[in-house]
Amino acid sequence: QPEVPLQPWAKALSDQRQENQHRDDPLSRCMPAGVPRINTIAPFKIIQTPRVIVVLYETTGNSAFRQIFTDGRPLPTDPQPAWLGYSVGQWEGDVLKVDSIGFNDQDWLDTEIGHPQSEALHVIERFRRLDFGHMEIGITIDDPKAYTKAWTANLKVHLLPDTELLEMICENERDRGRLVGK
Repeated sequence: QPEVPLQPWAKALSDQRQENQHRDDPLSRCMPAGVPRINTIAPFKIIQTPRVIVVLYETTGNSAFRQIFTDGRPLPTDPQPAWLGYSVGQWEGDVLKVDSIGFNDQDWLDTEIGHPQSEALHVIERFRRLDFGHMEIGITIDDPKAYTKAWTANLKVHLLPDTELLEMICENERDRGRLVGK
């Protein structure tokens, strides 16, 4: 876990979430996971076309998809806030660099700690295949409202060949009553 430079309010909120054993995690209310968290909790499938990359997620909340536009368009100046933000990508050699903005402030960046985010969140991801079965995702988080400086983390994922994504529907918050916490 990297050293995370939290603003005071964000540190207090993160501590509260841990103390409450993540009872208020958006996933427990059938809300979707955002970026980068969605890449850490469930299988996903990447579909590449000439103008857009689509990532399909089998995730808690509901099955989700993400569009990463690779047609050369710039990031919008004032995107509508969304769970997965607005993403553009470009290839830099063998690395897919994905630049994303336009997030809402409802999600947590991770599951373990409950790091908060604001609508100022800017995420840069660098996807790189290490070999046939492994990929590394370098993540830079820049959110001046929640963090005192930009910070980075790395995630390694494994290829699951010959598998299919399953439908994942969060149904009526059935597990919410089993959650503990204050």
